[in-house]
Amino acid sequence: MSLPAIDSVLFLGFGGPEEPEQIMPFLRNVVFGRGVPDSRLVDVEHHYHDVGGRSPYNELTERQRLGVERFLRAHGVDLPVYVAMRNWDPYMHDVIAQMNQDGRKHALGVILAGHRSEVSWERYKGDVTCAIVGNGGVGPHVTYLDAWYDHPRFLEANAQLIELASGKKRGAWPADLPVLFTAHSIPSAMAETSPYVADLTISCAGVAQLLGVRDWELCWQSRSGDPRTPWLEPDINAVIRRRAAEGTKEVVVQAIGFLSDHVEVLFDLDHEAKQTAQGVGVTLHRASCVNDHPEFVAMLGELLMARLAAERDTSPA
Repeated sequence: MSLPAIDSVLFLGFGGPEEPEQIMPFLRNVVFGRGVPDSRLVDVEHHYHDVGGRSPYNELTERQRLGVERFLRAHGVDLPVYVAMRNWDPYMHDVIAQMNQDGRKHALGVILAGHRSEVSWERYKGDVTCAIVGNGGVGPHVTYLDAWYDHPRFLEANAQLIELASGKKRGAWPADLPVLFTAHSIPSAMAETSPYVADLTISCAGVAQLLGVRDWELCWQSRSGDPRTPWLEPDINAVIRRRAAEGTKEVVVQAIGFLSDHVEVLFDLDHEAKQTAQGVGVTLHRASCVNDHPEFVAMLGELLMARLAAERDTSPA
């Protein structure tokens, strides 16, 4: 049985609180079912207050959505782009209900994570399935875009942002200026069963090659959970201290594992890592995440258009 024609795009994201009073309810959603008491969430709540009492995640995702929708329309593709979040409004259940109401039957799904792990990819697909079940088993078929961790436009967007933050240019990169790429740490056992580290390493190497950076490394940030459980290391703060001990005076840091400058980036890097760097006499230049960079928006638009073209080529006459 053939699928209905693609009639929409569905962005799938993490979500974030937009007002101070939403922070704790949001955090409870994130840890739902894990038996985590509010007392353990208070420290994380403070992170949100330290960076303005809200998360810019939803706002940045909306900018990405609008950018892609405009790109598609500029290229003659008139598809609505929906956004569904795992942990906050607009919730996946509600967005699937809206898509049903709008008569959508087949969506191209865009998981807003560039690197694949169980927590960053598979759970989103499972959440969509649960949202459809929660709507009485009614919902659009969702065909997912493949990962883009090695896409030239993704690499180019990150490279341009590193140039902007550092004031340095590709082809003339100083040998004594290392680039420290970061991503969200995950449990080591989870990493062993996914392509997460391999995906990230390819992204980092690709950006470094564009810039002509020889001294770079992949670090980790934002670990959580039981401290007795092994997680991916080294932590960015430990790397900054080690680099300082080796005589490094200046570093560029980019959270290549994140697609937007939300709270984990703003607190863990702009607050915590920057304090660490200042304490050991290192100047830290933090490059932005891709957010709605034109290269990133164009990449998503082109990937979506390619899938549409492939569908037309394979549809029965």
